[in-house]
Amino acid sequence: MASGEDKEDSRLFGGLRDRLKATNLYDAKVGAIHLKNKFGKLGNIVNPNHRHDEEHEKLTDEKRTRIAESHRFGSFAPERDGNKIKWYVDGQDYFYAVSVALEKAKETIYIEDWWLSPELFLRRPPFYNQEWRLDQVLKRRAEAGVKIYIIVYKEVTQAVSCNSAHTKHALHALCPEGSPGHGNITVLRHPDHNVFENAGDMTFYWAHHEKFIVIDYEMAFIGGLDLCFGRWDSRQHPLADVHPAGVQNEMFPGQDFNNNRIMDFHTVEDWKSNELSKADYGRMPWHDTAMCVIGDCVYDIAEHFLLRWNFIKRDKYKRADNVDWLTVTGREGENEDLVAVQRPKHPVGEYINHPLSPLENRSWAQGQQGTVHAQVVRSSCDWSSGILTEHSIQNAYCEIIRNAQHFVYIENQFFITATGEEQFPIHNTIGRAIVDACVKAGKEGRKFRIILVIPAVPGFAGDLRDDAAMGTRAIMDYQYKSIHRGPHSIFEQIKAQGVDPKQHIFIFNLRSYDRLNKTPALIEQEEKAGVKYQDVQRAEAEEIMSEGVHSTTDQQPSLGDETAESEKKRLIDAKRRFEAERGAVGLDQATTSMDSIAHTAMLNGGLVSEVRWDDDLEKEKENFVQEELYIHGKLMIVDDRIVICGSSNINDRSQMGLHDSELSIVMEDYNLIDSVMDGQPFKAGHHAATLRRLLWREHLGLLPAQPLDASKDPNAQPADVCPNDVMEGPEYEFVADPMGDQVWDMWTGNATTNTQIFRHLFRADPDDNIKTFDDYEAFLPRHNKFKQGHLHDPFMPAEEVREKLDQIKGHLVWMPLDFLCDAPMAEKGLQVNAYTESIYT
Repeated sequence: MASGEDKEDSRLFGGLRDRLKATNLYDAKVGAIHLKNKFGKLGNIVNPNHRHDEEHEKLTDEKRTRIAESHRFGSFAPERDGNKIKWYVDGQDYFYAVSVALEKAKETIYIEDWWLSPELFLRRPPFYNQEWRLDQVLKRRAEAGVKIYIIVYKEVTQAVSCNSAHTKHALHALCPEGSPGHGNITVLRHPDHNVFENAGDMTFYWAHHEKFIVIDYEMAFIGGLDLCFGRWDSRQHPLADVHPAGVQNEMFPGQDFNNNRIMDFHTVEDWKSNELSKADYGRMPWHDTAMCVIGDCVYDIAEHFLLRWNFIKRDKYKRADNVDWLTVTGREGENEDLVAVQRPKHPVGEYINHPLSPLENRSWAQGQQGTVHAQVVRSSCDWSSGILTEHSIQNAYCEIIRNAQHFVYIENQFFITATGEEQFPIHNTIGRAIVDACVKAGKEGRKFRIILVIPAVPGFAGDLRDDAAMGTRAIMDYQYKSIHRGPHSIFEQIKAQGVDPKQHIFIFNLRSYDRLNKTPALIEQEEKAGVKYQDVQRAEAEEIMSEGVHSTTDQQPSLGDETAESEKKRLIDAKRRFEAERGAVGLDQATTSMDSIAHTAMLNGGLVSEVRWDDDLEKEKENFVQEELYIHGKLMIVDDRIVICGSSNINDRSQMGLHDSELSIVMEDYNLIDSVMDGQPFKAGHHAATLRRLLWREHLGLLPAQPLDASKDPNAQPADVCPNDVMEGPEYEFVADPMGDQVWDMWTGNATTNTQIFRHLFRADPDDNIKTFDDYEAFLPRHNKFKQGHLHDPFMPAEEVREKLDQIKGHLVWMPLDFLCDAPMAEKGLQVNAYTESIYT
């Protein structure tokens, strides 16, 4: 028991401490402690376990481990019943739904992205929807008092061009000091590349790859779509964006019009520095999927965000008073360490509890909202979240594939996986699960298919023969070795057990065509005005995108603003001169040739041979273009019952937990519908079956093209507005049986026909006829006579070209499994070696 003297000392010195807190001396002491901790980080170089070696850290790790071990797949999150989950296919529907949901936010918005473009238009055409540019939506919500928290990947600038600094500065500048909303938008970038401050925790190879949004703890969006350039697209996947009737009709302004096989994104804070001429090239179309979630899983997605936020606060912003610690209801007191909340002796920043209003007020907290049983899974570890490694996404993929009875349908940007320990440097074992599932089915005599839909070129290269494409060729090499090249590949491992892999595994790409509407009248308008259409498209982008584009710091205008303003005036004058010649070339009347013919590959889209062209058909040939339809979704559907969707690719980067950070969701709908499986009655999950049917109809050309106005489309609304429209009809019923012979005959038949026509007309690469680099030169000679993606033979009769294009239905093509099979795809050297291999896998 303390003596009276001790109590008096405590009173005296305690009072002294309180008085000192109001002095500069106390501030200096705290500053010295912070400086000591700053330089103390250098010790982390020799102690990579520094986040897990203290007693309180060990206790937290043990607590997290116990939680994960009690959950399926070893996830941090439990299985949750009663979720309402809505699917989205392609960017038009998804971004429109996001715009509706963001506009209704009342308290908080969390956004986590690999890349976020403030100038992204969530609704199109951009000229008529300028208020729906992402930064303008966020500005309105911030001014209304909504707190907006954003985490983006801080890239290595020499390797990736997404410019997170521009994202941060442009968004912080939306509400400057003294204006409504100031301080309501906070953007964090991670990991830190400051060698002096973070030497012990540097990571150059790995990325934060999650893509999700949480709004008011009411709903969440999760999937493969970043809020960035290049992702908006419709189901017909147009390549063309030339508009003789007026540049205001453009769909893809500035760098949002992109073709990575011709020119990658570069200095994205300034759209002018990396822009293709729309009059000469087609864009690269983009296929993706995502979900909107209302239910208990929203809390788990939010918890992952808070873990990341507080870890970054601790790791990088510990001394930043404008970055607060975020606590959450349900993880208070002794459990706040689960979301990385720390309480240092001298904290900087406030402790803010979320949600800002009682959690029990959420609709999902008052009862089940839907019928989907779901679980959030992730890839995360020490560098990305300050936790012990979790790879529950890989666990989920492997277990669900092994338990599949009828089919596994996968859409993914990559496919790099191992069947065992012999495929170094590849370590994830999804490939082994595929082998096991196929062998089991083969030995049981059971009809079973693995259907993969992946990009033809799973990275952004120009000519695959160039040295600059070595990294992309390395990725392709690992994919082929995963699939069928070498004794430890999936095919060879299945064969070794007496089963024919070609009866079970089928691999496809997607490809699209279009026509640039570069009419004779448009060419004449260019000549009369002395202005190229490319300058007009630049002027249009400058007009609707320059606010934010030229903002480079949080509060101060750029030193280059005078130059930017001068360039803006020049471009606007060029556009004025161009428009002044409209009447002289007859464009003051309605144009008759279509701005895009991508719809002709879709249901009731008509025939290319019947589409009007305003000139000699021989001139039209110059304007036909094709490109791979880039598959970016990270989706698996199994047996029309279970769906996995999120940010995770099938490769080591996404699946191992040690590398890129990822977030996905596993879903199984308990609302069963009457369906068919291999000709037999079958109870399918409504969510999985309707999503799979819509995807297959899109790929087969059994869906109509989408109109631009999505306001009346149920599939372009958040989950709280209405459920998905499954678009019932004969085509919906036709694809009901995923194992039916009629569906499969159309699937493989369309892929065969489409592959042959793209080869015949365009020499689309990669191709099975290219087995060596000499074959490559013979198949597609390197010269400057023809532009990338255009017709290969300029002497082919125009009518033949049109009639061939008439035969293309949907977007399916076969993956060329023999591409460069007799050539070294990625020779070891400076780009590909023992130190860099893990980057590509």
